Amino acid sequence: QVKLVESGGGLVQPGGSLRLSCAASGSIFSINAMGWYRQAPGKERELVARISTGGSTIYADSVKARFTISSDNAKNTVYLQMNSLKPEDTAVYYCILYGGMDYWGKGTLVTVSS
Repeated sequence: QVKLVESGGGLVQPGGSLRLSCAASGSIFSINAMGWYRQAPGKERELVARISTGGSTIYADSVKARFTISSDNAKNTVYLQMNSLKPEDTAVYYCILYGGMDYWGKGTLVTVSS
């Protein structure tokens, strides 16, 4: 069984920064990529960023130039550095591991408000 644990969420003022972390553990046989999704109240879950084990990245247009995804393959950990945060970034952020199966974390709440 694979477990993903996110951390780093919280309350931040507009223009501020947060760094999310997600550590995967358990019976991980293969990892193709890891990533972050988010779901705001009343909205569908959307892809924020994804990074392959080779280092290739993709970002949602809404976060390009503000968010940076990175990973430590040896630690099966993915990070999301979020800068210049906006109120519309408020959401529950979920970590995902793409492997033989896809695994999800339980999410961490990010609230951007003054």
